[in-house]
Amino acid sequence: MRESTLAPFEKALPAFTEVQSPYDGRVVGAVALTAPEAMETIFETARAGAVQARGMSRHTRGKLLDSAAMLMDARAEDFAGTISAESGKTIRQARKEVLRAVNTLRLSAAEARRNAGETIPFDSYEGSEDRIGWYSREPLGIIAAITPYNDPLNLVAHKVGPAIAGGNAVILKPSALTPLSAQMLADVLTEAGLPHGVLTVVHGGRDVAEAIVRNRDIRMVSFTGGFSTGEAIARTAGLKKLSMDLGGNAPVIVMEDADIAATVEACVSGAFWAAGQNCVGAQRLLVAETVYSEFRRRFLDETSRLVAGDPAAESTDVGPMITSAAVEHLQAKIDAAVSAGAVVLAGNIRNGNVLEPTVLENVPMGSELWNEEVFGPVVLLQPFSTFDEAVDLANAVDFSLHAGIFTRSLGTALEAAGRIDAGGVMINDSSDYRFDGMPFGGSKYGSMGREGVRFAYEEMTQPKVVCIKRRDGGV
Repeated sequence: MRESTLAPFEKALPAFTEVQSPYDGRVVGAVALTAPEAMETIFETARAGAVQARGMSRHTRGKLLDSAAMLMDARAEDFAGTISAESGKTIRQARKEVLRAVNTLRLSAAEARRNAGETIPFDSYEGSEDRIGWYSREPLGIIAAITPYNDPLNLVAHKVGPAIAGGNAVILKPSALTPLSAQMLADVLTEAGLPHGVLTVVHGGRDVAEAIVRNRDIRMVSFTGGFSTGEAIARTAGLKKLSMDLGGNAPVIVMEDADIAATVEACVSGAFWAAGQNCVGAQRLLVAETVYSEFRRRFLDETSRLVAGDPAAESTDVGPMITSAAVEHLQAKIDAAVSAGAVVLAGNIRNGNVLEPTVLENVPMGSELWNEEVFGPVVLLQPFSTFDEAVDLANAVDFSLHAGIFTRSLGTALEAAGRIDAGGVMINDSSDYRFDGMPFGGSKYGSMGREGVRFAYEEMTQPKVVCIKRRDGGV
């Protein structure tokens, strides 16, 4: 699972904290930490900001978000450099994250303008023929957004953009490991005209996060991160809306009629993008035994061509994991699986925080490596004999965001889509495909609520009904 965004700081905090590169440890920036005693002032600011946000017209919200998207696009290389420096994401992958974040803000702008509610056919019910009306979508008030390190810009945009589009104020706590990209986003929103108090960024430890989550003025907590932290938030939050992405363990089924070359290319990318620190990354590749040998050979060959190392280099495909503790935790899981019979086919070689792309087979199904989100550059190969067996294997874990299947049979693809327990099933695509306008979330323990701009907007607003009874001579 992802490292907790609530846990890194348990002791007294200094006024500032340095942000270090996960690749070489150099200091790439610093942020001012929020003192617990400052929280009441922050809540007062957010309360005033919520009044400001609610008073902005839909045109104003949309124009502001479009302007921020334009500013981000113009500074895309600066944003990409910051993402790469603080998270270890390769510079090519960081550029793609910036493009996605620009689109997320533009989608949010469109949502602000169009998703205002709809009319209600009161006269469809006998006895209400003299009534007309509608419902509108109204802001909740103040949204708390707690974000992870793996997509430090776009996952922030996915919470902040829809919240502003809906007329809310936001208190944002980005990951302590990657706060710089979030601060840059806040700066462009301010430059675009966002009123003071509508977005407040806080940096700090567990006490700050708990104070935000517990506060009665917070009407919704939107969290992306680890399962244990999600449980802690749920216990602390009290009666307020919760939206959570708590991770996944994505299966990808490869049927015997799949285009093996195209499937391998997609699955290698899906497994090792962002050093595998991707909640929808391809983790368990379930391959029909009739094509398993060919798939295995091609997959290992394609994996061997990946370049792991300095994320700033244009040639690098796989950068570092976020911390040395994350690498050690994952390698301990690999060692336990190997001790129980798993075989390492490639990788499991460490150079600092860079773990070479790692491929295993014969991984015991009772192991942590099989059952939990690995959140690193590790993929498991597993043959199956029947389609039913593949579906059972796909469903045999507790965390389920996305899944994938490769096949030329439309019937097989649609049956898999119906039977696999997941928030999304990608057909002839890796599990890690995501368009920022689609609903995003999972089933089982992987999710509460949905992200994706339109769907997050609806989570962050509430319907208000207006009903007019007509009378003779006037309303």
